[in-house]
Amino acid sequence: MTILSLALRRLAASLPTLVIILAGLFLLLQLAPGDTVDALMAQMGGGDPALAEELRRFYGLDISALAQLGRYLLRLVQFDLGQSAIYGKPVAQVIAERLPVTLLLMGSSLSLAFAAGTALGILAARQLDRWPDTLISTLGLIFYATPSFWFGLMGIVLFSITLGWLPSGGFEEVGAGLTGLDRALDIAWHLVLPTVTLALIFLATYLRIMRASMLEVMSLDFVRTARAKGLAETGVVVRHALRNAMLPMVTLIGLQAGTMLGGSVVVESVFALPGLGRLAYESVVQRDLNTLLGIVFVSALLVIVINFLVDLLYGQLDPRIGAGR
Repeated sequence: MTILSLALRRLAASLPTLVIILAGLFLLLQLAPGDTVDALMAQMGGGDPALAEELRRFYGLDISALAQLGRYLLRLVQFDLGQSAIYGKPVAQVIAERLPVTLLLMGSSLSLAFAAGTALGILAARQLDRWPDTLISTLGLIFYATPSFWFGLMGIVLFSITLGWLPSGGFEEVGAGLTGLDRALDIAWHLVLPTVTLALIFLATYLRIMRASMLEVMSLDFVRTARAKGLAETGVVVRHALRNAMLPMVTLIGLQAGTMLGGSVVVESVFALPGLGRLAYESVVQRDLNTLLGIVFVSALLVIVINFLVDLLYGQLDPRIGAGR
């Protein structure tokens, strides 16, 4: 079977998982005290019980939880994510406004973590048991063990408050009216601290995986054969060892896609970024069930798509996957 057909089979197998996740989250949220109407009434400072009942009928909260779940899944089949009670507009529109921020943060953080982790992992493997290997491994352990919110807060204190080099939060300069390249550079400047904060933990994982993978590959027979042919060490590493050592790294991208989405909740809250992570936090606090389920649905789709692309890339790196069966 080809790698494409294998990836499509895995993609189809992910759809029931998506339904189970949504149903489980929906039923789990029913156990929490209060509902959307309670949150709305609290914002209004209280109200008439008759008004609360009317609102529950309006939002479809006056029926059983299973009936609500069935109604939601039926709407989902029709690509209708429902109406956001808190924001007063369709959930799809609310998510569409926030999704680009999260995608930009995830993309930049993943790129930084992958590139830096790969380079540092190769360097550590090439300098085994020397001071560069010890230093890189120690830094990786520190990055992995330290909470991301602490990195974010310390970055704000050092680079924003003390040195004044970088903005302390926000996605762009409010009211600046920038357009084109100037706006892109302003957004990039605001994303420096959030990107580094989110990337550090994943960078630590990538460099340790790359180090271990390079050490394993460099001991294999085909690498010794390449050296015996007289190839330069750089050519042996880049042309022969690196491609095989990249396989665990590519796998890790798919596995960590969901983790990075979860990490964006903390980072977006620390830096006041208007992304899906912060929206999810606000939806939980305000009991906006439709918006929260919509975020979970879109996040799960992102993870599925990323893993689909990883399967295709894996087949390019290792042709044996698409061969045979």
